[in-house]
Amino acid sequence: MTLLSDQADAVRALVESADPGAVWAVGGPDGPHACSGGADEVLDVGGLTAVLALWPTVGTLVDEGALRLHTPLAAYGDEAAAGTSAGTTAHQLLTHPGGTAALTRLVEHLCGSTLAQAAATRVWNPLGMTRTRITDGALRAPLADLALFLRHLLHPSAPSAPSAPSAPSAANGSNDPGDASGPAPLTRAWTAESLRIRTGELTPARGLLWQPAPHGVWTHHASADPGPAVWISPRHHRWAVLLPAASGPLRTTFREAVFAPEGSPRSTRSDGVPRA
Repeated sequence: MTLLSDQADAVRALVESADPGAVWAVGGPDGPHACSGGADEVLDVGGLTAVLALWPTVGTLVDEGALRLHTPLAAYGDEAAAGTSAGTTAHQLLTHPGGTAALTRLVEHLCGSTLAQAAATRVWNPLGMTRTRITDGALRAPLADLALFLRHLLHPSAPSAPSAPSAPSAANGSNDPGDASGPAPLTRAWTAESLRIRTGELTPARGLLWQPAPHGVWTHHASADPGPAVWISPRHHRWAVLLPAASGPLRTTFREAVFAPEGSPRSTRSDGVPRA
């Protein structure tokens, strides 16, 4: 679903009014449809490390059969299970808000490298996210790289682009995917299984490191405010990213402006999401 010009204008006006320093983009599987300037500026996106580095790297391990979500971590060795309770599984870590540290240790044990190295080799480089790095413990990436990642989640069977889009093309909403080469690092199956409620009737409902939001949308955002946030909606074939510069309710109003059906009431319910 392409963002209409008047809707893009409304989103831009909303952000410029509420937080002029915010960086944002909205797009689909074909690339960005509208965004702020500075697509090539490398930004601190540390609040998104779990979903940009950890979650996709876990997905590659699952896809290749090196990790089974419901197998106790002890089956992968004492180091893999260090610091966790007996019987803990990767599935539990992926659906628990405090599970990222143990999950990172598991991934590093199975990959034989740091998370930064594993994510770069398995995910970022194949997608063309050549300027995404974890430096001094902080994840940094330009808006153009975030767009490459999110568009891939809507069309995971597509081959990757060899390089990130330039600032002019991203800023102008260009849909040129570049030359295709190499296999896709994330499969459609892993994305679909992750964007599904995996916690039964427990609240809050969670997917695999993603949380449901209104209008059939899934989100991951930093716990601190202000902090970066991303949204993905296979139903709408749309993604969005927001890096606010100031505290406030912009996350919610931005999400509603991008994803709420025209004329619908502003919703706070997590309806319309699939369940495992």
